Amino acid sequence: MRTTGGAVLMTDEFRPGPLDQRDVEAREDVLVFTTEPLAEDVEVTGRVKAVLFAATDGPSTDWVARLCDVDANGVSRNVTDGIVRVRAATPGEPAEHVVDLWSTSIVFRAGHRIRVQITSSNFPRWDRNLNTGEPEESAATARVARQQIFHDPDRPSRIVLPVVPG
Repeated sequence: MRTTGGAVLMTDEFRPGPLDQRDVEAREDVLVFTTEPLAEDVEVTGRVKAVLFAATDGPSTDWVARLCDVDANGVSRNVTDGIVRVRAATPGEPAEHVVDLWSTSIVFRAGHRIRVQITSSNFPRWDRNLNTGEPEESAATARVARQQIFHDPDRPSRIVLPVVPG
């Protein structure tokens, strides 16, 4: 997935900050989870994390999570994101992975929705993972990985938001 907005300081081609994520969210390789419209303001202040129960068919992969604010017009803007690189994965075996999305402070307004994107890439914000297990600096071959995210009672993938009581 190509980086769209966020904490990037590169060429003019990659603008930083909160940008419209709808093109990203329409991709086949991005999972999107969205709340219903909020009945009241929700303040989130502190460290955000995603807990993913996931499996890959390769020896190495990345898991990327992004928190977004969706306004009443449906425009989704990135708030914060994070990545975890998985090494020595057992192919096909679900494992728990914690993605640190860093700290933030935002008030999601009543009528807005909270959205989470899950994917396996965000380049060039983070180096690409070729899903082979080879060192990135010398790897010459890439492979497409088959990824699975689980969200059932035994494997409750979730976003953890530090909500400030109202």
